[in-house]
Amino acid sequence: MTPYRLHYAPDNASLCVRLALLRAGAPFETALVDRRSRQQDSAAYRALNPNGLIPALETPDGPLFETGAILLWIADRHGAALAPGLDDDDRGRFLGWLFWLANTLHPALRIIFYPERHVAGDTGPLVARTRERIIAMLDLLEAEAPRLRPWLGAEGSSLLDCYLCPQLRWLALYPQGDTAWFDLTRWPTLHAVAEKMDTRPETAEAQRAEGLGPTPFSAPVLPNPPEGSPL
Repeated sequence: MTPYRLHYAPDNASLCVRLALLRAGAPFETALVDRRSRQQDSAAYRALNPNGLIPALETPDGPLFETGAILLWIADRHGAALAPGLDDDDRGRFLGWLFWLANTLHPALRIIFYPERHVAGDTGPLVARTRERIIAMLDLLEAEAPRLRPWLGAEGSSLLDCYLCPQLRWLALYPQGDTAWFDLTRWPTLHAVAEKMDTRPETAEAQRAEGLGPTPFSAPVLPNPPEGSPL
């Protein structure tokens, strides 16, 4: 029996965790969360993730939820390839940007994907303002990226790559038909990070598992997963 079970849906936040597990070489199995039947709202799933969000990771220590927390747990259990160690001088700066991805950028994406959950009535002004905020966020990360080089866009992926690149993918694809405002080439360093992530072995495995297409991060297309639905 494998030590971990990843509860996932294709092209969801579970993709970040899949990439990290593959990068770490940690054996795991997957369990599809059927979004079309709202399986994430079931009592059984909420026993794993009380928020009813994807992903959840079952471990010998019990279930874990929240993408950023799961990622950091994997890195701490499986060595420093994914993140600086406890005594590494880069640890504090790295954690700041990891939590920025979790607490700043990712919630902004959820606003433009699900604006009706945040305001009643006309969602247009909220979406427009959030898009402006996301552009400013990525401008900030583009400027900081050279100082994150050991842990962003290096030869081996870190948690930052595993978390950032799927978010860049989603900005280019969702909501379907309403992404003309986003062009990753505006941020050449981040675009290069996504291109490098396209070529990594963990990405190849994730492509096969979730039907992500040939360039899933730098020039993504809508997924064609072998099971389940991203929406």
